[in-house]
Amino acid sequence: MELQYGLPKNLMGWVEANRDKLRPPVNNAAIFPDGNYIINMVGGGNTRTDFHDNPTEEIFYQIRGTAYLNIWDRGKFDRIDLKEGDVFLQPPHLQHSPQRPDPNGLCFLVELKRPKGAIDALNWYCPKCAGLVWGASMELTDLVADLPRTYEVFYALSDAERTCKHCGTVHPGKDYAAWHAIHAANH
Repeated sequence: MELQYGLPKNLMGWVEANRDKLRPPVNNAAIFPDGNYIINMVGGGNTRTDFHDNPTEEIFYQIRGTAYLNIWDRGKFDRIDLKEGDVFLQPPHLQHSPQRPDPNGLCFLVELKRPKGAIDALNWYCPKCAGLVWGASMELTDLVADLPRTYEVFYALSDAERTCKHCGTVHPGKDYAAWHAIHAANH
């Protein structure tokens, strides 16, 4: 029998065979790269300072450990916790920053392939006032490859280019601990 996507896979066996791919900055690896869905396993041990605006829904199933989504909504920050066993259907355009501090955490993530012309965005917000510091929009073709390229552009910006135009705070780039400390001191 020839099936387009092959025979069933043992999910945890797949994880063990592909653990080396579950690394920062996104920690994603495609389980079925050629289907009509983007089906990824996401490993733990990463934190981010960007907020992703996905034009489609996302399904999070937290298999192991805990994680959370920092949310930016209407000029304010919020947080959604994902405990082991939780499933969450995220609506389109909810700007989220997945945080996976548990190095052994695993999340099964399902997204829709983007319709032609659909635009994803990555935004970096000031941890003090929540104002937009920098953003990039793109027609996403490969989640695992496209996002890290955009991160590198932001991380290469000078301090002046990462300074909030609203309050003068310098965004700490990829230093999540510094971003979180500034945020915690002001909220």
